[in-house]
Amino acid sequence: MTRVDNQIKPLKDGPEHAFADWPVQAVPDVAAGVYAIWNRAQLIYVGMSGRGATARTLDEKRSEGKRFGLFNRLSSHASGRRSGDQFCVYVADFLVLPQLSKQQVNAISERQLSFDNVIRDYIHEHLTFRFMETS
Repeated sequence: MTRVDNQIKPLKDGPEHAFADWPVQAVPDVAAGVYAIWNRAQLIYVGMSGRGATARTLDEKRSEGKRFGLFNRLSSHASGRRSGDQFCVYVADFLVLPQLSKQQVNAISERQLSFDNVIRDYIHEHLTFRFMETS
């Protein structure tokens, strides 16, 4: 195993958490890190949060009692809301939209069905994540 393989091993083999269980207690309130999102055994997305955050920044956020980094990013993904969340847009375009029936598309276009709620339900029913802190 290479050095890089060892460094990213938690994203492949670490504890797996279901979005259906959000909020997940294992995710720290304040942390910079990297995460991988899975649909069963298929890796579908890798992201990061808190890039450039220093130890001092993280300590300040903790002392302020504010959530920062991984928690906020994964919470945004768990919500299913597309606004401001590229992952949710990706899920909508490539995973949810192709599975919708004509009736569902019509209901969404007529605002009888929330597309964001359909996306959230898909995320909660099908997707899991693994993460690792980077600082």
